[in-house]
Amino acid sequence: MNDLAVALGLVLVIEGSLWALSPSLGRKLLAATADAPEQSLRLAGVAAVTAGVLVVWLMRG
Repeated sequence: MNDLAVALGLVLVIEGSLWALSPSLGRKLLAATADAPEQSLRLAGVAAVTAGVLVVWLMRG
């Protein structure tokens, strides 16, 4: 459970850094994803999940 809390904290740091350092870039990224096809977003999500599982498996495996 401790690892889950650390992982959540890291996600918040990374996500928060975008908005703290460059809010205009964050808005541009949100606008770009609003115009992107659903299939592309789904594929990007699957790729991100796969990469995340691979990283965790390599580091903790």
